Amino acid sequence: MALISLEAFIIVVIGTCAAICVQTPISVMKHALSILPWTMRPPALEPERLIKKMVEWSNVARKQGLLGLEPLLDKEEDSFVRKALQLVVDGSEPDAIRSIMEVELDTREHTDTLGAKVFEGMGIYSPTLGIIGAVLGLISVMQNLADPSKLGQGIASAFTATIYGVALANLFFLPISAKLKTAIRSQTQVREMIIEGMISIAQGENPRAIESKLQGYLH
Repeated sequence: MALISLEAFIIVVIGTCAAICVQTPISVMKHALSILPWTMRPPALEPERLIKKMVEWSNVARKQGLLGLEPLLDKEEDSFVRKALQLVVDGSEPDAIRSIMEVELDTREHTDTLGAKVFEGMGIYSPTLGIIGAVLGLISVMQNLADPSKLGQGIASAFTATIYGVALANLFFLPISAKLKTAIRSQTQVREMIIEGMISIAQGENPRAIESKLQGYLH
């Protein structure tokens, strides 16, 4: 019960939310909230399944030509894979495929990383606001120095804000940011594998060679 303090909650939690809202554009804030569930359930990447799928596509392309992949576009749910496959079907040059898809990759990674940095920023602000809350509490205590009976309770209440700030930063905000960045790096690695696989299909490489090359991304 000693850790329950409405004043500390307002200063630290509300103050941290207000500070990050001032710093962050609303579009980035919305995206940060949309990727927050990744901390509990990261996106299903399934790189083994993607490798198997691209090997199958390379077999189709060798037998029926690149246009033989066109019926598969509507069946592909992932927008990144579908865009890469569309470029292959359209007969784009490998360099053009790499250039276009790397722009897409960098944009997605940048957007997701900005979302993760929202929680990193909250982890930076909350300890500082905890200190501010402690200082404000101590100012209140010093105004009551004439009454020693209130000093102990007042000092304890003052440091409650510090506990709020440090605990929120190290138990929630910073771990959430780190977990999101890990998920983003994993997605980026899989998307790099997709780009390499699609370029190999466009170049007409042997399906076994493609599979062997893409297996390297699993390690």
